[in-house]
Amino acid sequence: MTMLGLSDLQFALAAIGVLLLVAIVGFNVKHARARRKAASFDEPSAGDRFAREPSFGQSLPDGDAEDLLGSNTAISMLSGDLNPEIFSIDPRIDCVISLRFDQAISGAEILSEIDAWRLNATQSDARWMCEGLHYDTDAVANWEILNAEASYTELQLAIQLASRRGPIGVLELSNFCSRAQALAEMLDSQIDMPSVTTMLESAKDLDTLAAESDIQLGINVLFDDAYPWANFDLLMHQHGFKLARGGRSYEFFSNNKLIFSCAELDPNIAVKQVTLLLEVPLVDVGERAFERMLKEGVEIAQAAHGRIVDDNGINLTAAAVISIRQHLDGLYANLEKGGVLAGSSTASRLFS
Repeated sequence: MTMLGLSDLQFALAAIGVLLLVAIVGFNVKHARARRKAASFDEPSAGDRFAREPSFGQSLPDGDAEDLLGSNTAISMLSGDLNPEIFSIDPRIDCVISLRFDQAISGAEILSEIDAWRLNATQSDARWMCEGLHYDTDAVANWEILNAEASYTELQLAIQLASRRGPIGVLELSNFCSRAQALAEMLDSQIDMPSVTTMLESAKDLDTLAAESDIQLGINVLFDDAYPWANFDLLMHQHGFKLARGGRSYEFFSNNKLIFSCAELDPNIAVKQVTLLLEVPLVDVGERAFERMLKEGVEIAQAAHGRIVDDNGINLTAAAVISIRQHLDGLYANLEKGGVLAGSSTASRLFS
């Protein structure tokens, strides 16, 4: 057996360390998604908390039909979001059913028929959206939220096929299709509806893509001495972070969009370690979020006499950073191949 020289031994140990780090990252990613998925059944999703999206089976609040359908395009109002994002129907992640009218029909009539569903509604968690093709002889037809004062030649009903909760269930999808058929009959319209089986397969494919790409990447900054909260707060603001709503974490924005944040801290306890967190699929590739988060982490460590470590408290090496970067490149490529660009409105809905 040939004995390894000292430099070879060091190289081998470094290689093993990188492999272990990648394995740890993979393990944490798998369980982080599992925890988020489990938590979504106990807590309302981001869309449920901050967007008003009535479902076919949902008991709708009092008010006229125009107000109710005005919420069918989901609006993201996440904490600290300076630019609320408006979501529209997207066939890449939605089951879309089209209703076509022989003649333009008023938005008021459509809204009244949809409003009537609440009288015999059953409880459902399904969320859906509705858009109409605006008919105007003096303008180019365009899809929009239903307006009682407008007329429409076509209607699109859509329900999201997958999210962090998992793929849509057969009962939810079948109920959605049945109600769409009922609406088509009430409005005397033609209907174009995809196969339920095909949509369920698409939902499973989307869920698989989400499971493979739902990564929250963390960078730990460990301080040599605990940092008093007042000093830590000043440090974070000096590096461009903003205190999040609730006052227990910090957020970093670029172009009015959240890029990364930090794990929650207790303001009553001196800070020994801060973990910067990046929701990889929710941030545009062009923001180079990982590099920027690492840069901020290094600068915070230097300013506060700390160091960048992994989850085991071991200093993060250049080789480990390169490995993470390569893993991220593969993840972005996988998302793009699946038709879901990181940081897009489609990704925001799929990973909600």
